[in-house]
Amino acid sequence: MKTLKKFAHVDAKTIDEAAALLRAGNAAVLSGGTDLLGALRFEVLPKYPEVLVNLKTIRGMDAVREEGGVLRIGALARLEDIAKSGLVRAKYAALAEAAHRTATPHIREMGTLAGNICQMNRCWYFRNPDNRFNCVRKGGKTCYAMAGDNRYHSIFGAVRMCVAVNPSDTAPALVALNAKIRTNKRVIPAENFWDMAVPGSTVLGADEIVTEIQVAAPAAGVKSAYIKFAIRKSIDFPIVNCAAVIGNGDARLCLNAVYNKPVRALEAENSIRGKKIDEASADAAGAAAVANARALPGDRNKWKIPIAKAMVKRSILACA
Repeated sequence: MKTLKKFAHVDAKTIDEAAALLRAGNAAVLSGGTDLLGALRFEVLPKYPEVLVNLKTIRGMDAVREEGGVLRIGALARLEDIAKSGLVRAKYAALAEAAHRTATPHIREMGTLAGNICQMNRCWYFRNPDNRFNCVRKGGKTCYAMAGDNRYHSIFGAVRMCVAVNPSDTAPALVALNAKIRTNKRVIPAENFWDMAVPGSTVLGADEIVTEIQVAAPAAGVKSAYIKFAIRKSIDFPIVNCAAVIGNGDARLCLNAVYNKPVRALEAENSIRGKKIDEASADAAGAAAVANARALPGDRNKWKIPIAKAMVKRSILACA
């Protein structure tokens, strides 16, 4: 049975202290730990952090509140608290549903919103124990999924040869809701939070820490929805998920688990914008969303394309 290698565990008292510890050397931040500790236990990474900087000891980072027409969610707010929040469910339904559909109740009681959007991909070559596959995501020269088992991988091509997908449930909801992600250094639009130069990674610097997620309150008449397809209703990461925000003649749609980062379905937005939502218009928008989708070699993931179309259609109809 695998056990964790030894590491130093430091309880940070402030964000500045945590950032200083990250700058000092081979360290990683620890919030809920549901992703990081599993990766460390099975040694999936080529480099093992010597220090884990615990953020849970920093006070005030788990609040969920609305101020001045803006929903402000602390980075350490637990997914279960977000899912059950009356405020979030009433005004930001897509985010509440996305949090509710993440993993299992026990995981949601531990996992945080910041952790969910910063988590590593779930490609089985990347996640293989003992770092057996030195893939392009780890600095290697080969994407083993490209010619291997890629049934759950990208339908919109590769980023620097990598075809792994973003596994987050909450990411598409945040992008569709036009959220902003605040760190100790800047404010980043959610749509720009994932770095295309480094496949599947965030744009966070080595000593940069997410502190808060901000979402402006939707205008009257605007509705949002989140739809997820997974093999099992609980536990599983999404095969495809989609969030929609529609109203007052406008629309924002975001697909995820289909590419290295969440994908704005711009063609679908243009298709549905200003139109009455019905079966026909939603179906046309779904078709527009996947017009440029392509299966990977071997067509093993071709089945994801009609699912993506259906997720867009259903998320739109849910906003009717």
